Amino acid sequence: MKSRIAVGLAILALVIAVNPVAAQQRRFADLVGPVAVKPVATSQPVEVPYITWGGDVATFLANGGLTTQPGTIFARQGLNIRLVPGDDFVGQVRNYLAGKSPFVRGTFRMLGQASESLGADPKTKPVIILQLTWSAGDHVVARESLRTLNDLKRTSGKKVRVALQRGGPHVGLLDDMLTSAQLAWSDVEPVWVADLTGPEGPAELFRKDSSVDACCVISPDMIGLTGGLDSKGSGAEGTVAGAHVLVSTATASRSIADVYGCRSDWFAANRAWAEKFVAGYLQASDELRAMRDGFEKSGQMTPEYRKVLTMAQNIFGKDVLPTLEVDAHGLLLDCTFVRLPGNISFFLDKGNQNGFEAKLKATLDLAVGQGYARVRSGFVPAGFDYRKLAALPGIQLKYEEPSAAGASIDAEAIEVFPGQELDDRTIVSFTVKFPPNQTVFSPDQYGAEINRVIQSASTFGNAAIAIVGHADPTKTLVDLVRAGEAKGVLKRSGSPGNYQYFLKTKDGFRPLDLAQTQAIVELIQGGALDGVDPSPRQTMQAALNLSLARAEAVKQGIVDYAKQQGKTLNINQVQPVGAGILEPLVSKPRNRDEAEQNMRVEFKVIRVPGEAIDNFDY
Repeated sequence: MKSRIAVGLAILALVIAVNPVAAQQRRFADLVGPVAVKPVATSQPVEVPYITWGGDVATFLANGGLTTQPGTIFARQGLNIRLVPGDDFVGQVRNYLAGKSPFVRGTFRMLGQASESLGADPKTKPVIILQLTWSAGDHVVARESLRTLNDLKRTSGKKVRVALQRGGPHVGLLDDMLTSAQLAWSDVEPVWVADLTGPEGPAELFRKDSSVDACCVISPDMIGLTGGLDSKGSGAEGTVAGAHVLVSTATASRSIADVYGCRSDWFAANRAWAEKFVAGYLQASDELRAMRDGFEKSGQMTPEYRKVLTMAQNIFGKDVLPTLEVDAHGLLLDCTFVRLPGNISFFLDKGNQNGFEAKLKATLDLAVGQGYARVRSGFVPAGFDYRKLAALPGIQLKYEEPSAAGASIDAEAIEVFPGQELDDRTIVSFTVKFPPNQTVFSPDQYGAEINRVIQSASTFGNAAIAIVGHADPTKTLVDLVRAGEAKGVLKRSGSPGNYQYFLKTKDGFRPLDLAQTQAIVELIQGGALDGVDPSPRQTMQAALNLSLARAEAVKQGIVDYAKQQGKTLNINQVQPVGAGILEPLVSKPRNRDEAEQNMRVEFKVIRVPGEAIDNFDY
């Protein structure tokens, strides 16, 4: 779980040392400086950078260590590789341009921040040959006042201050989270720090400075601040009182993509070599994933898995991975190996909302918008024939098409009652209003909202998208008053617009507040008003039916639109829920405008328990 520690150290050059908190962004090309582009060295072995991340352990396995060992996966493919540290990302880019290595290794957003330098010469324009993993171990930790991503924008007062490492992997994570809440970087105040972790990292600043509202951290720091992914800090044992995980890549599982790119000129001359490298990595990731999952389920570490973890510990260092069972194994738990199906989905599925083309656009938008680059200089995909990769001699890799279904979310995991339980697990939400009695959800009218739902389902691959239908309580309240007066259990006094109501009890009449929705629902469900036509119980049930019909119609509209537009949507994530009159925005409407505020559908991205997810690794 020491993920990305050294990756953070990679971009220290992005910090203006005089005032790292207040400094503005710097153009990445200025940090790289002038580097003469030279041909890639033809000597063997080929130099390939790695970074401190669980996905790179599969590279170690395929290579047998830092140099290619006899009998390993890469050796059987005739490859001769020397793995070199790449956590100094600026230095890595310089070596790439100077021809010392044809490869560049980082997150997709890191490559995007360096895109202007990487693509300034056509010979060095990156070809993205492999996606290794998605992150499941990066987090935004917040103080108690921030409950959802919507709270990142305050309606009054100072902006929310978010601490994160300048230029590190969490720049993209925060960008995705702001986009999910339809916010801009100008809506928050980034507090830039030098390191990803440690004394100069965001977690320590969050701990020391109460004016910092949130921080972007790796798993060990998250646990130190909160006590765990589903915990809240108590203030004891180093935790911060009220600190909790606002969002995690365990849920936002399609935010941070790790990739390998290589120079265009080298790729054109060495395509077959690149194919063998990718196929070998994918086989190793299959084997490593099976070892990891086997240990996680059984608690018994096989000799093969122990050997791999020991190799990772020796390469990364015992200061990074002190233990095999917790730290080295945890490093692998923090990543989701995408494998062969995931690469097919990432590079070839045009409907994938977090596939190559979509990620490239978002990456370049961020790079230019935040000043890392002045021009949009993109990447190109390798365009591999993945059936060919799986059939390479000596490769034990089964060709698999990606599943269209994706992760399956247990519908009971987003049960709306009681409503507060659902609110406590809401990551981000937004609302669409409906005219009276309308259930149709037309793309012509709600196209932007539909696209937002589809994008949210893709980015938050391990979350449920609850479509919560609501109904106005006005008719239920009218029928309640009529039934109560008819049965003699309800009295009112005052004048129109200023009535007061009193409910008969065994001790006499007591005040009844029609704005207390939960009390009204309990009264109706208690049966004291049954037997009068129109029945408030039937009216309330009709409102529930209408709200569920709205939610179901919205889901069907989203599914139909995604199919028509060729957009990939995991329909298992999308769950319609009817709330009826339970959660009105205006409990006791006084006019039609107030009543129509209750006629709505809420979209909520919901955290679900891990056991409620039938997960998949791409």
